[in-house]
Amino acid sequence: MEIKIDQGSDTPTVRADITIVIDVIRAFTVAHYAFLQGAKRIFLAETVEQAILIKKANPTYLLAGEIDGLAIKGFDLENSPYRIQQTDLSGKTLVLKTTNGVRGALRSLSSDHIFVTGLTNARKTADFIRENMTNEKETLVQIMATHPSGDDDLACAEYIKNRIEDTNLVSEADVIERVKKSHVAEKFFDTSNDAFIVEDIFYCIKRLHSDFVMKVSKTGEIPMIVRVYV
Repeated sequence: MEIKIDQGSDTPTVRADITIVIDVIRAFTVAHYAFLQGAKRIFLAETVEQAILIKKANPTYLLAGEIDGLAIKGFDLENSPYRIQQTDLSGKTLVLKTTNGVRGALRSLSSDHIFVTGLTNARKTADFIRENMTNEKETLVQIMATHPSGDDDLACAEYIKNRIEDTNLVSEADVIERVKKSHVAEKFFDTSNDAFIVEDIFYCIKRLHSDFVMKVSKTGEIPMIVRVYV
């Protein structure tokens, strides 16, 4: 088994047996909370225009996401785990558009299996892959830390790699500290910046006890995140 870590959603992708796409602050943390709040599925939109067209054809769908971290005008939901966990999404379908996480997932569609996660579901994701999908010696696992310079995603990627390898070189506590101290998190601690709330960081560093991992389904015309129960 070979495990490689790449950083940035624009990095050249390879056709891997398994690709794990990470966005801690905040896309796939939002996706995790959305499923816990009852969401049925989450479509991945490459552009704002595509997201709006999907909703026009399906008015009950909810648009969520951000551009450069900021809320998108006309979207139903922000890219905020704190606010998502306060919203009843029972049976709802979301359409997610984000700068790094969604882009990274869509660039990984050539891989056989694509999983997405933040830190909240990192342990569950790593354990599921180690226990069920890495028996073959030739397995190639690509881990994509989608923020091009953020230590938050890179720390999570190193943690997942070590967990799959069943080593203890990177602890969850270390990752939490690196997320909080990352430059990506700085704006959330800036009380003068109303566009970001510190609660989002606290929700990004929790380990949630859920019974599923998040996998990208490629069976339909538009890729979507679905729950795989474990």
